[in-house]
Amino acid sequence: MPTLRYVVADVFTDRPLTGNQLAVFTDGRDVDDDTMQALAREMNFAETVFVLPPAEGGHARLRIFTPVTELPFAGHPVLGSAFVLAAPMQLGEIRLETGAGVVPIVLDREGARITFGWMSQPVPAWEPFAQAGKVQELLGIESRLPVELYRLGPGHAYFALESEAEVAALQPDFGALARVAHAGINCFARSGDAWKTRMFAPADGVPEDAATGSAAGPLAVHLARHGWIEFGDEIEISQGVELGRPSTLYARAFGEGDRIDRVEVGGSAVIVARGEFRL
Repeated sequence: MPTLRYVVADVFTDRPLTGNQLAVFTDGRDVDDDTMQALAREMNFAETVFVLPPAEGGHARLRIFTPVTELPFAGHPVLGSAFVLAAPMQLGEIRLETGAGVVPIVLDREGARITFGWMSQPVPAWEPFAQAGKVQELLGIESRLPVELYRLGPGHAYFALESEAEVAALQPDFGALARVAHAGINCFARSGDAWKTRMFAPADGVPEDAATGSAAGPLAVHLARHGWIEFGDEIEISQGVELGRPSTLYARAFGEGDRIDRVEVGGSAVIVARGEFRL
């Protein structure tokens, strides 16, 4: 009877039972594709990770699943896996292989405990979002900036709203949204010195996400490209409040104009559980 051990981490938070939940199966070598997807569905978190031996010079290779599909890259699974894997290895930097390339994560420590991590994300490409009008009609919103789709493995579209109250008030019809848009729908607004955001991806089995690392980097790019922040500025992002899982993400984009040199996303994570499946 194969035993598959896993770790549960809460990501983009430093407090247990908040942030975005993640399951990390620490040895996925003998797990076939169908079983990976079935386990991700069983866990029913936004994402579940299976760790494999490296193939491209990294420390480990990750496969990332939502309850219904595999993703080439996602932010909170990469950051959470860095906390899980680097802790026993005593690493200050870990390089994790994903379907979108090798992602380095630089880690801060207090003694043996990892307290924070910065990951260098794939630089996104972008284009006008073809379904912008349909999504705005469905949600009853109008973006204050051009609506663009950023691709860094997953795709994310961005809608700039007037206020954080408008973001908080959104009540999407997830079935209708899944039929209209096969991308992450990110609605955001300034919240004092920070930014409030909500991300909906029902077509990928994630009606609403508590913390979306893959969307945080492109948000910094989007804001800088349109002059709402300066390149190099660090932004703080609040997400997940409506789900009862408040999360805090940090992001910064370096470049000039439409030239993006580097995108970094940071946050904390805490390990909250360990378990095993016997299949």
